[in-house]
Amino acid sequence: MDTPTKEALEAAVFRRLVSHLQKRTDVQNIDMMITAGFCRNCLGDWFREAAGEKGITLGKDEARELVYGMPPEQWKAKYQKDATPEQKAAFAASQKHS
Repeated sequence: MDTPTKEALEAAVFRRLVSHLQKRTDVQNIDMMITAGFCRNCLGDWFREAAGEKGITLGKDEARELVYGMPPEQWKAKYQKDATPEQKAAFAASQKHS
């Protein structure tokens, strides 16, 4: 597979992942962090870092909005729940493996 085709496919996969996460508002970031070691905020940060590598300035909230599909604070107000003690414990335990 040539590089342009591979990059086009990777971009399509990323767009599908972002779309999926925008629809799955029931999936909390902390659960993603516990299970996968990354969350929507991480994706936004990676987006910003990739832009920076290309000389493009992208603010933290601006990059995260591309992932959330709305301003991060709006998403948090609508969908984010307080982490339970169990989630906090699971997150702490997951960090020991990093």
